[in-house]
Amino acid sequence: MSKTKTTIYDVAEHLRTPEEMAAYLEACFEEANGDAAFIAKALGDIARAKGMAQVARDAGLSRESLYKALSGERSPGFDTILKVMDALGLKLHAEVSHG
Repeated sequence: MSKTKTTIYDVAEHLRTPEEMAAYLEACFEEANGDAAFIAKALGDIARAKGMAQVARDAGLSRESLYKALSGERSPGFDTILKVMDALGLKLHAEVSHG
């Protein structure tokens, strides 16, 4: 029997278009169950797909602080989330909850 070779899956490698990035973030919003660190990690995945250095510049943050904020190990401030979403070209929307 041969051994199965596995590789690490990196979602950032599969987020190629703005539409894919928005759909991924929307799915993460639905799955987060109030976990802000989960959303931060999803934004980090999208930022890596776009290029962390460019996103950091566009958001007015250092690359290191952006990596820390979007690591998923903590919940960044809402102002940071808004800056990153703007730098990514994404908008936050609200809708009525029916449940």
